[in-house]
Amino acid sequence: MLVAERYEKIVSLVNERGSIRVSELSELCQVTEETIRRDLDRLERAGRLRRSHGGAVSVKETAALHPEIPYAVREITNADEKKRIALEAIKRISPKDRILLDASSTAWYMAADVPDIDLTVLTNSIKVATELSSKEKIQVISTGGILAQRSLSFVGPLAERSLDAYHVDKVFLSCKGVHLERGISESNELQARIKERMIGMADEVVLLADSSKFGVQAFTHVADLSEVDTIITDKRMPKEIIEQLEGRGIAVVTV
Repeated sequence: MLVAERYEKIVSLVNERGSIRVSELSELCQVTEETIRRDLDRLERAGRLRRSHGGAVSVKETAALHPEIPYAVREITNADEKKRIALEAIKRISPKDRILLDASSTAWYMAADVPDIDLTVLTNSIKVATELSSKEKIQVISTGGILAQRSLSFVGPLAERSLDAYHVDKVFLSCKGVHLERGISESNELQARIKERMIGMADEVVLLADSSKFGVQAFTHVADLSEVDTIITDKRMPKEIIEQLEGRGIAVVTV
């Protein structure tokens, strides 16, 4: 079997089954497990599958089983709280900052209200980039990648690799769930991986999360709460949760 044929067989098997282990692929393709691991690395870089512990997962299966909430729905859900959180987050931006905004609706509210000052903004959000395009003093850098249509965001290997070229002062991001023990989580692996990468490239991590997201564990783990410096949330946040977060050294701001 030629290498190209083996690649196609691997992708076909992964898409057909949703997920498959290295040992099984090794047997089916009649090559060593080390060869399969190298194949999976190359196929992941090409965006054709996702590596998982001990095997691979279909990109199509991951997105289908754990769909994102459409942007139009997220935009109006808890909108008042998100707007207040966004305005509070803007207070933490200074001229000449290099910041990263994710593709959350709260980040979009930030983009709409941030003043036209000397800033560099990196984002994987079409909505954020478009909102900032009319502000002449703000330099906008957008990642490429696979377009996630429901969130209007770029995800996948290309989006992740493009982030490796940069380092920012602050990242402002949201998520699907915040759990005191299990940390930050997202609806699917593609979103989780790019947000994990965002957190790793910033000096300061600011989590924008209304109180409805606390106590929730979504499908895919993003990061531990120890990676977060500040959480901005709404006044409905229970006092006992705030005390536990502050006890871990996380600044909590309610608006």
